[in-house]
Amino acid sequence: MTENEIRNQIVDVCRRLYARNMLAAADGNVSFRLSDERILFTPSGRQKAFITPEDIAITALNGEVLTGKPSGERLMHLEIYRRCPQARAVVHAHPPHAVAWSLARPQLKELPNDHLSEVILGAGRIPFVPYARPGSEAMGGELAPYLPECRALILSRHGAVCWGTSLEEALNGMERLEHSAQILWLAEQLGGSHALPREEVNALRKMREQMGEGLL
Repeated sequence: MTENEIRNQIVDVCRRLYARNMLAAADGNVSFRLSDERILFTPSGRQKAFITPEDIAITALNGEVLTGKPSGERLMHLEIYRRCPQARAVVHAHPPHAVAWSLARPQLKELPNDHLSEVILGAGRIPFVPYARPGSEAMGGELAPYLPECRALILSRHGAVCWGTSLEEALNGMERLEHSAQILWLAEQLGGSHALPREEVNALRKMREQMGEGLL
């Protein structure tokens, strides 16, 4: 795809996130790595649902701002690109149900992945990353232990971040993460969620290994 086509895709991703209630006000950010010297970033301080392709900024992998005013949380994106050679796109949003789990159940290390086949098959596992102040270098440091293994992560008390080899994959991960969190929340309201039998969980994990590492 051309750079212009990718800029249009970024705008579309932002609008889809907003439509799914995963962005509010100036929340969230999306990026795409054209090369180590050209990384497209959504602009800082703007409502992402209403940006245009021309608003998108550019940085280098070393953090140098080349054009525009890129997201203040770009350090998190850049850390993912440095640690994950396959990463071409990163999506950060604030999915309500996923974040609510991190508030209500701070002891959880990951979203229960032995309750829903879709979590195992679609993402493998979805960890809760310890809290770090938004926009700080510490955000990248907290992500480091989970990379490159995990492509969908919940940022405790903040939001979530997903990466992939395409914008579509990263967006799929965000939708999978929030949809799974919502289903599990609903199950809790109905009396509690129950795990699948151990043999079924093992079979699903073997299927996941055969399917590959991508977000579905």
